[in-house]
Amino acid sequence: MALGIVGRRGQPVGPLPAAARSGPSGPRVEAPESVGHLDPASWRLGLPTLSGAHLWLRELDVSDTPHLLNLLNEGDVSKFLTPPPRTPSGFRRFVRWTHRRRAEGRYACFAVVPRATDAAAGFFQLRAVEAGVATAEWGFVIGRPYWGTGLFAEGADLLLSFAFEQMALSRIEARAVAANGRANGALRKLGAVQEGVLRQAVSIDGRHYDTTLWSILEADWRGARRAPANGRTLGSARIQARIQ
Repeated sequence: MALGIVGRRGQPVGPLPAAARSGPSGPRVEAPESVGHLDPASWRLGLPTLSGAHLWLRELDVSDTPHLLNLLNEGDVSKFLTPPPRTPSGFRRFVRWTHRRRAEGRYACFAVVPRATDAAAGFFQLRAVEAGVATAEWGFVIGRPYWGTGLFAEGADLLLSFAFEQMALSRIEARAVAANGRANGALRKLGAVQEGVLRQAVSIDGRHYDTTLWSILEADWRGARRAPANGRTLGSARIQARIQ
């Protein structure tokens, strides 16, 4: 499942996470009490590790470079992304940039790490839209070998729980290239609401693309978690992980 999301100005919304060899790495910190705009003093020092049944979400690390660099630059994955770093040095610079932004309280980037492999399979990221506003932009990329495994659904559930319950966000936005059926389909299955199409809003390799704007509201997400699992819902009610 090539899940590529672009940002407001065509910037890729998210990179990759921290290295794990025998388990999740990165500091475990207490959940922030109340954030309005990705500004929790506690996790500015380092993102927490979020644990699911089949995966961990943890902070991107430079040691993830070799594996993720290959996954991100695979043709089907990068097709709808603004060009990711092409070299190890460029990717490491990008990782350090995510750490600086996290320290400023403006950015959170989690690696998606299947328990079965301990190697990062992709990433989720949240970026503050603007200071003082409880809205963040969400981006995600999952490597091709992990499409159709349920990895995205389980990771998304962890991320949304963290964003709404621990960061006190009220709205999450995502922008996907309209032609990217997999990304748009994944957001629809989560229960995200399509708000519109932005014409020729992003340029990738010299070609202009329309993008689809999606949103998930905290109120809708909480309501969906109380809904029966046989309906279209958000959060854990939608998780059907089939990690092989």
